[in-house]
Formats: sequence, C-alpha cells, structure tokens
Amino acid sequence: MGNNFTQSRQAAKLFLFRNIADTSILTVIITLRPCGFARGKNLLMRYYILQLESWFNHMKIICNKNIPKEVKKRLESFGKVLYFETKGITYPAISNHPDIFMCLIVNELVIAPNTPVGFKVLLNNSNVKFTEGKNLVGNNYPKTAGYNAVVTDNYLIHNLKITDTKILELCADKQAIHVNQAYTRCNLLPLKDDSFITSDKGIYDTLISKKTNVLLVNPQGIELPGFDYGFFGGACGVYRDTLFIVGSLDRFADGEKVRAFLINMGYEIIELYDGPLFDCGSLVVVD
Repeated sequence: MGNNFTQSRQAAKLFLFRNIADTSILTVIITLRPCGFARGKNLLMRYYILQLESWFNHMKIICNKNIPKEVKKRLESFGKVLYFETKGITYPAISNHPDIFMCLIVNELVIAPNTPVGFKVLLNNSNVKFTEGKNLVGNNYPKTAGYNAVVTDNYLIHNLKITDTKILELCADKQAIHVNQAYTRCNLLPLKDDSFITSDKGIYDTLISKKTNVLLVNPQGIELPGFDYGFFGGACGVYRDTLFIVGSLDRFADGEKVRAFLINMGYEIIELYDGPLFDCGSLVVVD
C-alpha cells in the first residue's frame, strides 16, 4: 500500500493544488483512481473532499492583492479569490490588509464604511454577507485597529476600548476578553475548540488565564514589507479543519511546533508556497 499511497498523494497534489481551476471533478476522480485513490485513505481523501467542498460550497477567499504570485495561483484552485486593495485610506504597509478593514463573525463580515465601493460591489456579487460598522479606518492608531478583532463561537477577543461598536453589538452573546494588543487578529489565529496560536505574549498570558489551549510562537522571520517582521495570524486563514498558510513552515523557526500543534488537533495544513511566512493581513475565508 505504501507505494500506492505515495503515488496517490503526489497525484492529489498535482491535480488538486496546481492549475486545476478548470479541471472537472470527473477528470480528477478518473486520474486519481488508477494510482491508488481508493487506498489513499485519510490524507488523500481529505485533499479530495476539500476540493469538492470548495467547488460545491463556493468558498470565497478574501486576500491582499499583493500576495506572491505562487500563492494566488494556488488559492484560485480552491475557490473564488476576492483580491483586496485600498488607496489613500491608511498607510501603505497595511492598506491592502483585509483584517484592518473587516471582522469575520461566523460567516458574515463587519466591514468599515470606507471600504472601497468597488469591493462592496464585489462582495454583493459574490453573495458574501456583510454589514457596515460605525467607524472609519484611518491613517493612525486607533483608527487602524477597530476591526482587527477575533470572534469565535464563544469569545470576542480584542482591545475592547477601540472595538467598533457594531462588532460589540453583534457579539453581545459572547464572552468579551480584553487584550492590550489591539492588532489582535494579526497576532492571533483562532482555531476550533477554543484553541489558538499567537505571536503576542500578552495575548497568550490572557488566554491561558481563561483556560484555553494556546500555542505561543516567535514572529521573527515572518515577512511584512515596511516592518522588521510580521505576525503569525496575519499569514494564515482557516476553513473548517484546514489551515492555509502563506509560506512554508520549514522556513519558520517555530514551524515544527506549529505543525505538531495543528496535526494533534486534526487540521490539514496547506502551505501555499515554498517561501518564508508572509503577513498579508490574513486570509478571510467564507462560504
């Protein structure tokens, strides 16, 4: 079975993760069966199911227009990619970062009122649910961080002094956790079962005190143009039990810690290109 499984995995990667935006589901099935599709078991099946879900559920991925070309190519094979760009609203290093302008609550977005009109039209045309917040994004803190909150099934985590009031309103049924780090989503990746990965020690200490499951990583080496380094949460996006990472964990000092933590939780890890982790302002994934 070992050789068949290896061949199956290679075929899965080839057809499900490269240049398959125009490949039919039938073609994928026919191609994989001769090389052990039926025997690939969990790993191959999860690759296959993920791709089918992205087709059938019309997964939309909101991301920074300036992500590496290799990443764009890979993302476009999973669902519809909505490229995000702004000009003249905030400073250039974060101007195309989705997590500066929007907050995901379940499967609906709260977006800044001054999000570009063209992008609002794109959201409408893509059947993405959204509502507008109260505060405008601006050029300086705290106007750059009002939407950078993390919302899970149970928690709203943010610097609550600056959280947009619409987010507070929609999260009234959740436990609100205050952290000093206002760029919370940049620094905090929410996972299932009240688990998290963070690159901020203050956030880590706060969440540990709440008895949550948290992994702390060092953000050194994560690229963010205009800064010495970026943050772990800003290099990632989650879709169900799959984590997309903009970069390779092999290029990250704490990569093996992250890999072990995620695998132990049952996550599939999709590393979108063979390069250093790139803080793109998060991948915001919605159905």
